[in-house]
Amino acid sequence: MYNLHCHSLLSDGALLPSELAMRHLASGYKVIAITDHADYSNIEFVVKSILGFAKAWPRNLGIQVLPGIELTHIPPIQFKPLTKYARAKGVKIIIGHGESPVEPVIKGSNRQALLAGVDILAHPGLIADEDIMLAIEKNIFLEITSRHGHSDTNQHVAANALRLGANLIINTDAHAPADIITPEELKNIGINAGLSQNDIEKIYASEKIFLKKKGARI
Repeated sequence: MYNLHCHSLLSDGALLPSELAMRHLASGYKVIAITDHADYSNIEFVVKSILGFAKAWPRNLGIQVLPGIELTHIPPIQFKPLTKYARAKGVKIIIGHGESPVEPVIKGSNRQALLAGVDILAHPGLIADEDIMLAIEKNIFLEITSRHGHSDTNQHVAANALRLGANLIINTDAHAPADIITPEELKNIGINAGLSQNDIEKIYASEKIFLKKKGARI
């Protein structure tokens, strides 16, 4: 099982990256991405720190750690240069902070993150059909999340992604120990969003292919 959206104390999480990894291992995960919040003020520090951590992480501990970032609350025009910077440095998982209904995200963030070529559009709120079609064109995952508040539009995202044929991903957006739910609980987030067991199996099959392209050993 995989969780490609979680935060350490490198941004606003409560845990060291190592504790975040070990708690996910204890909960049954095989691959995680640590995707701390970044903008122009801290991207250099976050990218350098998480790349160093992921490189030093032992291969024999039972869980793989992929280096990531989440571009968060940035002016939409900044998605493209910051995505390009992170890619050039070797970041594997780039998340765009989508237009969640519970935070003051600038309108147009969904579209600009997609145009920039992020890997995952997190909690995209009441995402429009034309943006879902762009996600399909760019082969970008739309997120179903267990995060309180952000999850309020899970059903909208799931129903319209399925209707149009977009790739979905199910993540926790964990910030603290209590946010690290089991893989089975994470699947239930998908069920509660209106996904079938068959839908979820397809999601994890697509994610497995994606992770192999990113260098994960699965």
